[in-house]
Amino acid sequence: MRSATMIVLAMLATNFSYQPAGAGENPEAIAIQGTWEIVSAEIGGQLFPVEAFNKVQLVLKDGKYQFGIDQGVYKLLDAEGKKGIDVIGEQGPNQGKTIPAIYEIKGDTLKICYDLAGKTRPGKLETEKETRQFLATYKRAAKPAP
Repeated sequence: MRSATMIVLAMLATNFSYQPAGAGENPEAIAIQGTWEIVSAEIGGQLFPVEAFNKVQLVLKDGKYQFGIDQGVYKLLDAEGKKGIDVIGEQGPNQGKTIPAIYEIKGDTLKICYDLAGKTRPGKLETEKETRQFLATYKRAAKPAP
C-alpha cells in the first residue's frame, strides 16, 4: 500500500507545475472582472428602466459576484459555441438559485442575457416575449465600487 501511495505522489509531482495567479487563465475570465454599471435593460421583450437599479454596480472578481445585496459565484463556460455564464446565488434574493445566461464582452461593454426562471440558457443576446429572460448591457465603471 505504501509503495502505491509513493507512486501516485511521484506521478502527481511530475505532472504539477506552478503557475502564478492569472497565468494561463482564459482571457475572457480576466476581461470580465471589474466593476460594471448597467446602462440598458430589457425583460421579456420590453425595455426596463435602468433607474430601477438605483446606480447599483455589478462587481465580478475571482469567480464571485455582487450586485447590491445579491452575492454569489459565477462560472464561465462554453455552451454549445456560445459564451455561457452560470450565476449561483449564495446570499440575497437569489440565494440557492442557479441562473443560466450567455454573455458577450467587447472592450468596456458587457452584455449578459439571463433566464431568471433558471430553466434554460438563452440562445441569443435578446429577450423574447412571455419569458423571464433579462438582458442587461453594462459599461465598465469609471469609478469602481468601494
